[in-house]
Amino acid sequence: MSRIAKKPILVPDNINISLNKENITIIKDNQSISQNIHNSVQINYNDNKLFFKSKSNNYNGWMHAGTMRSLVNSMILGVTIGFSKKLQLIGVGYRISLEKNNVLNMSLGYSHIIKYVLPINVFATIISSTEIILKSINKQLLGQVAANLRSKRKPEVYKGKGIRYFNEYIRIKEAKKK
Repeated sequence: MSRIAKKPILVPDNINISLNKENITIIKDNQSISQNIHNSVQINYNDNKLFFKSKSNNYNGWMHAGTMRSLVNSMILGVTIGFSKKLQLIGVGYRISLEKNNVLNMSLGYSHIIKYVLPINVFATIISSTEIILKSINKQLLGQVAANLRSKRKPEVYKGKGIRYFNEYIRIKEAKKK
């Protein structure tokens, strides 16, 4: 049985929450994010607290309630603080640039430039030609965009060249000896 689902979420005063039977929407200022509610989970909102409960008192119901609580907590954190990921390009000639505000141009050692269009709720900041910070209120979407960018040139194990997360450790293999 999930214990995380039994812990209520304290909602800050400046956040508005709208609950339907199948959807929860969290709104702060002009930012909003919504999530579908699993049919085995019941969410109650009283006195700036969100309570999660399983409709059926079995293991799967509490499992889904714990997952929903974690997702809603991430949504509240995303709207209040936001999430960010930093990526590094390591390799000779590897560069990244931002075109307009939503198109990334990446030179990754291929014969062509790779263009990546950012989704609507993800914003990029270029620190240098080899470092980029991605920001979003949606934790799942941010992680997926970072993984998609990383998949364009994964770090290889002999020289460590490629796109990697900031402070990611790549274990370098030893080269073949004669």
